[in-house]
Amino acid sequence: MEAIGLSDIGLAREVNQDSFFVSQDLNFPLFIVADGMGGHNAGEIASNMAVDIIKNVFINNRENLKHKGNIISVMKDAVRKANNNIYHKSLESSEYAGMGTTLTMAYIFEGNIYICHVGDSRAYYIDDRIIYQITEDHSLVNELIKNGSITEKEAKNHPQRNMITRAVGASEDIEIDTFIRKYKGGHILLICSDGLTNMVSEDILLKEIRKHDELRAICNNLIYNAKSNGGFDNITVVVVKF
Repeated sequence: MEAIGLSDIGLAREVNQDSFFVSQDLNFPLFIVADGMGGHNAGEIASNMAVDIIKNVFINNRENLKHKGNIISVMKDAVRKANNNIYHKSLESSEYAGMGTTLTMAYIFEGNIYICHVGDSRAYYIDDRIIYQITEDHSLVNELIKNGSITEKEAKNHPQRNMITRAVGASEDIEIDTFIRKYKGGHILLICSDGLTNMVSEDILLKEIRKHDELRAICNNLIYNAKSNGGFDNITVVVVKF
């Protein structure tokens, strides 16, 4: 297994509010993408807090993580701790009011990918033929698609396409999605912020990922495509090859 992560401010934002973590320790295969929201630099603070808190919870639970039955509970505990800390930080001053972050994280253990997810950053699984979105966006447009109010085509240009319905730190309580998926050698896990997926179609994602063997080239080309199509948001890409 090998992995890499890259983040780019894009072409329109003054601050990069995305944060990520890519472990280079095969005995600690944790991968995180967080896309912060909030005025001034509050989004940057929220996403950084989420990544740091979750990373530390995992470090402190290395023994528990040796048993697959504990992994999802450790992940949820980490996200709840991040949520609690960010929420209370947001109450400290008007500067931080309303801040929060998306959170999509993966841990690899004994042939499985364990995923925790809040918001509209995404995790994809790419095999030899297709790209499959593992996570489901917690967003207004996704709710509208599910209830038949708009089509997927209409969602791409919807004026509220960036409005999320769940975020870490947005309230005291948090609802967390979890997924477990088996993986095979040669296949790829992609975790990314919506700065990529709002700018680049899944067909192009698959094409660019399958075009290159070197992971840095994959990340660079995905970011290049997002910026070529406007680069209206921060772009963060984490690629794991099994």
